[in-house]
Amino acid sequence: MGMIKRPSELSVKDTLSVLIYGQPGIGKTTFGVSAPDAVLFDYDGGVQRINGAHQVPTLQPTSWEDTNLALQEIQNEMPEIKTIVIDTVGKMLDYMSAYIIKNDSKMAMRDGSLSLKGYGVRKQMFVNFIKQLALMGKNVVFIAHEREDRRGEETFKRPEIGGSSANDLIKELDLVGYMYAVGKERVITFDPAEYYYAKNTCNLPAAIKLPVVVDESGKGSSNVAFSNIVAQYKVAQEKRQDTTARYEMLLGLIDETMSAVVDVDSLNEAMAKLFAMEQIYDSFLRAQRAVANKGKELGLTYNKIAKRYE
Repeated sequence: MGMIKRPSELSVKDTLSVLIYGQPGIGKTTFGVSAPDAVLFDYDGGVQRINGAHQVPTLQPTSWEDTNLALQEIQNEMPEIKTIVIDTVGKMLDYMSAYIIKNDSKMAMRDGSLSLKGYGVRKQMFVNFIKQLALMGKNVVFIAHEREDRRGEETFKRPEIGGSSANDLIKELDLVGYMYAVGKERVITFDPAEYYYAKNTCNLPAAIKLPVVVDESGKGSSNVAFSNIVAQYKVAQEKRQDTTARYEMLLGLIDETMSAVVDVDSLNEAMAKLFAMEQIYDSFLRAQRAVANKGKELGLTYNKIAKRYE
């Protein structure tokens, strides 16, 4: 088998990288840790706000070095972990900034913030971190707060991620979800809209109502909402690959059928056969084009009334 694969032969991605953002207190972290076999990297110090029934193994970092040690521990000693939850990505970037300045004081401004060169170093460090997580073969859930950008009278919701890091992250992700409240209900959407960022690569529903996992008395119930979305994503990936395989078969059948056409009768038979086939993507357009080209090659004329070549 060659190195170049047909679309239907490509490996199906079996992990998911996601960004979830929304206002504080809406339940982003609880939703994030409902992913399969999750571990929480708690940069925001909010693990205690998660109901005890829903807490998962957690890293409470004091420095960026803790992050690297935790990743090594997961890779070497915790094969059961399937999802890494980063809460929040904005706070994680602060840990990166402190690490950069600690190792090179020239990367800091007088007020202690990163210099322009320091931001460049952090950007590359962040991109490398995203790639490192991807190579680990784990699901990754990034949590972020929302911020409001105003343009005149209009308000836009954006993830609170420092500088250009938002774009660096989003382009690497499979899904971006915006969480919001409708009355007492929590809803998440992955469909892009004018007033907020989102990304939906597997045709998830436009709005997904999240179940109540902590009742008014504080009692926790089953927390599997994100696991269900991961399952939907995998089904969508497999369905897409199956559809692509059927599409390639159709294209092969078009070529095979047209190669046997030698005269007006065989062209009309081929046209009837091809136009009655299942239609996937642009297969019908390709069949029409193949029939028209063969008719032209044979010097035939299409009768629009009889719907046959003559």
